[in-house]
Formats: sequence, C-alpha cells, structure tokens
Amino acid sequence: MDKLLVIRQPIIGELDLLNKTLTETLHTNSPLMNEVINTYLESKGKQIRPILVLLCARLFGPVPRTAIDAAASLELLHNASLIHDDVVDESQKRRGLPTINHLYDNRIAVLTGDYFVSCALDCSVRTNQMAIISSLGTLGRELARGEIDQLSNARNHRLDEGAYFEVIRRKTASLFYACMQLGALAAGACKADVERLSLFGEKLGLCFQIKDDIFDYYEDKVIGKPTGNDLREGKITLPLIYAITHGSGAENEAMRALLFSEEHLSAEHVYTLIEYAKREGGIEYAYETMKRIRNEAVALLEGFPPSETVDALISILDYTIEREK
Repeated sequence: MDKLLVIRQPIIGELDLLNKTLTETLHTNSPLMNEVINTYLESKGKQIRPILVLLCARLFGPVPRTAIDAAASLELLHNASLIHDDVVDESQKRRGLPTINHLYDNRIAVLTGDYFVSCALDCSVRTNQMAIISSLGTLGRELARGEIDQLSNARNHRLDEGAYFEVIRRKTASLFYACMQLGALAAGACKADVERLSLFGEKLGLCFQIKDDIFDYYEDKVIGKPTGNDLREGKITLPLIYAITHGSGAENEAMRALLFSEEHLSAEHVYTLIEYAKREGGIEYAYETMKRIRNEAVALLEGFPPSETVDALISILDYTIEREK
C-alpha cells in the first residue's frame, strides 16, 4: 500500500474535520484576503505536520476535538512561517507553485502571514489548555531563532556539524517536536509519554531537514527549486560540512578558500562545491546519519502496542527519508 495512504488511514475522518476547521477559521469578509488564502490553500501540501498531531492523539484512543484545534493552530503557524520565509528568501516557488510574494507582492505576503498567525492564536485558545498554548508559543520562538542562527552561521562562516544540528533542531525539528507534543497533550498522555513522543517528533524533523538539504545537491525537476539554492544563500548544509571538515590535501584547502572567497557564490563555484561534496562522500554520510536517527526514533515507539497508528508513524519516518520532493 502507498505510504501516504498508510499514514492517513487511522485518522482519515479527523483529517477532513481539520481541513473544514482551517477553511472556516481563515474565512474573512475581505475579497482580496480570501483570494490570497484560496490561492495558498491550493498548494497546502501533504499536511504531514497536522497529521502527526492527530496520529499522536490517536495512539491513546479516539481523537478529541482539542487535538483538531491544536493541529489547526500548528498548521496555520507553520504556513505563516513559510509565507514569511518566502519573503526573506525572495523565493518565487514553493511546492512547485508560485509563492504569494511572487504572485502579489511582499506587502500582501507579510500581511497574509500575519493573518495566519492571528488565526493560529484563535485556534490555540479554543483548546482551553495552557500547556498547548505554551507549546505553540515556544514553537514560534524556536522557528524564528533557528532562521536567525542560520543567517548568523552563514555570515560567520561556521563549518560546524554541531552548529548545523542546532540550527535544524530549531528551524525544523522543533515543529515536529511540537506536533507530537500537542497530540499527546490533547490526548491527556502522562508526562513520560509526552516527552518520549516529542523526542520522536524531533528526530523525525531532523531526518526531514537533512533530506531537504540533500535535495539541494541535485537537479530541480522534481523538487521545484534550483540546485545549490542553499549555498547561494550562504547556508552550508551537512553533506558539504562533512566533506570540508573530513577532507584533506590541496583540493580541500582550495574548497575552503572558495567557500569563503566571496559573499555571493557564482553558479560555477556552487557547482564546484556540490561536486566536491558528492565526491568526498557527503551525500552518503547524510543518508547514514538519517538512518541512525530514524532507528533511534523507532526505538521510542517500542513501548506502545502494535497498531495501525504506530505503523503510520513509522511510515512517516520512512517516507521522509525515501521521498523525492
């Protein structure tokens, strides 16, 4: 069976209710805002993050209404961050479709992102659980801090695997951590289960970002963004970090010099660095790292009895590593 079907199967009804909640929450009397929202929702993606919230709650029994509102709040906050990221990165495409800032302008995009944040707050209040509201507040801070740290690392030319993981923990893994935390809190799970499942989410998020970073070393036909985009923006990711820090000799010195020779790398220099990372085993190392983290995540689910929900969570892990976009 297709992995996405396995993933959705345990919460198919709740997913329909989630999308209904999102549509109702975002609706406004402004024709322009509704136009922008409808355009954006056409590219809403696979909704892996709210699915995680619902699956986590499902581990403990029927999914409560609180989990639906928590999932909606998280999805809105996540999408707000993407809309704002597209403005910061001057991106023209997301998920293979034009971004709001490209279709309209930066002003409309920023205001739309702000509107999504406000709607996320509204959904969080509906849960009537301070722990859930607090989790979402922490998430917002972590997402912003992760982006700032990434910019700082780029400016300071940091070639540090530890710094890389701290950035992706904040900018990506914190979101997956929150998904599982929200689902467990909404279901009334004990503290130990909340912590264990949250850590599962964090490890899933690390795998997700590493795979995203690997995409940047290949052609853009499937993923809808240009090869080397991260390097052009000064973001040094795991494959190149490994190649530079574990390599030696004249070529390695040349790559280090090239990497820090100019503020904005040319297309030719980006290509040279990408090919070096591939030759030096950077891609293989990234995949090995994902596999190790994946196994650590699966081990965190061992205390739960076998079920289609547990199978779905493991399928998300495998889908994350195997996906082609």
